[in-house]
Amino acid sequence: MNDFAQRLLTWYDDFGRHDLPWQNDATAYHVWLSEIMLQQTQVATVIPYYERFTRRFADIHALAEAPLDDVLHHWSGLGYYARARNLHATAKLVVEQHAGSFPADLDALQALPGIGRSTAGAILCSALGGRAPILDGNVKRVLARYGAVDGWPGRSAVAKRLWELAEQYTPTERVADYTQAIMDLGATVCTRSRPACALCPQRADCSAHREGRELEFPGKKPKKTLPVRETTFVIAATPEGEVFLQRRPAQGIWGGLWCFPQTTSKDEALGYCLDRLGRRATATSLPCMRHTFSHYHLEISPVLLSLEDTPTVIADRDDLRSWPVSALPEVGLAAPVKTLWSKLGAIITDQSD
Repeated sequence: MNDFAQRLLTWYDDFGRHDLPWQNDATAYHVWLSEIMLQQTQVATVIPYYERFTRRFADIHALAEAPLDDVLHHWSGLGYYARARNLHATAKLVVEQHAGSFPADLDALQALPGIGRSTAGAILCSALGGRAPILDGNVKRVLARYGAVDGWPGRSAVAKRLWELAEQYTPTERVADYTQAIMDLGATVCTRSRPACALCPQRADCSAHREGRELEFPGKKPKKTLPVRETTFVIAATPEGEVFLQRRPAQGIWGGLWCFPQTTSKDEALGYCLDRLGRRATATSLPCMRHTFSHYHLEISPVLLSLEDTPTVIADRDDLRSWPVSALPEVGLAAPVKTLWSKLGAIITDQSD
């Protein structure tokens, strides 16, 4: 076993995390689910979501059989909803094509929706008895500092070098422990802003530490100014206190989630009510809000449309439904919808008084 792995495993035995929920029953299903949830999300945030998710979907068959709306509802709040859609799609494929068991092959794992090289490696090592390197955000930071690898890991040349180091240091023994150990080291010691180098088992050989340049690695993503887009939320409310939501297309922002219908202006919102709901309405502008995606800011102008009476027949009901504003719908909801929904009850009551 190489020295890097040996030092890391000795540290892990004493100081690593051994009680994470997905470690208690490290099946491929649980490892896969945790890996997907942990993408761009902290462990402390993931744990309650993971526990609720696994209570509802105890195994891959339960997940495959569930309606997508139910899956998105239990994911709601974690963000990056493509992860949830890919989870559902992968569960179906594993059940239909692999008899409910994840394939113990790196290429076959990577062929499944939403499973990249690092996630496939984690599943293979932690649950299926194989060996493969991993390279999540924490591991990138550890290896970039240890090897003083300059540049942003999003660049192909930098990523290639980090993968080489990941392969070099991954042992052939205790691979599952090593995989967890290197993630733990990045999460608890080799942290982004305040690395605890005095506690690190690799400090004597760490190039960044030796040069006093820990915070220079990994390189930062080049900054760019995010563009701003605008939309108008159509909040159509019936006299009975129900509000309409529309299911978003499967692809694109908030794919498959339920959201307020969107137009480009208040006038278009009034036209939407006439065209889609067949009703006139009184319009009230609500305070604007901003929602930020990774690539742009979205300026949202909500318009409350108090319908003169309740629509009786709505075309294409599969993608347009109403719910009582008194309770949050138990479906996958776009984040701004959840924010606005909590305020709508009082607003609609005030409008009707």
